[in-house]
Amino acid sequence: MIRDAGAGDWPTIHPFFREIVARGHSYAFPEDLSLEQARGWWMESPPGRTVVAVDGATILGSAKMGPNRPGRGAHVATASFMVDPRHAGRGVGRALGEHVVAWARAAGYRSIQFNAVVETNEVAVRLWRSLGFEVLTTVPEAFDHPDHGLVGLHVMFLNLSGPDGSAGPRSE
Repeated sequence: MIRDAGAGDWPTIHPFFREIVARGHSYAFPEDLSLEQARGWWMESPPGRTVVAVDGATILGSAKMGPNRPGRGAHVATASFMVDPRHAGRGVGRALGEHVVAWARAAGYRSIQFNAVVETNEVAVRLWRSLGFEVLTTVPEAFDHPDHGLVGLHVMFLNLSGPDGSAGPRSE
């Protein structure tokens, strides 16, 4: 089940947020953020939204979503995803990805843009491609990976308008 994240969920999200950021394989967030500092990097305020994937009372992963840019860029959505490593391989990332695509489509976004998908994160790249995203470009050497050194960041895109798309322009 996927539901909106509440303030009480953050202390459960934070340990896997901290672990994923510390691994350095997928996010360029600052390391060693306090509980409250990290909250600002993950818990979105409207018009953004943060959700959690749960199995009963157990939080398996989380996603944050909202407009990619304010103002004249607000018709394009963006999102970020984290699955608790203890629950990897269970389809949590796919469920969160499908949820975000459905949310963005229902909210009237014209497209979704991921600004920085680490090219060596093969699981994520494969997942986003399977959901219809395409790599528009790769910014060379934009991410300092702890194992691979300087690697590229993909800009990935999913069109939600057109023949298979959404209901039209997004309303605020």
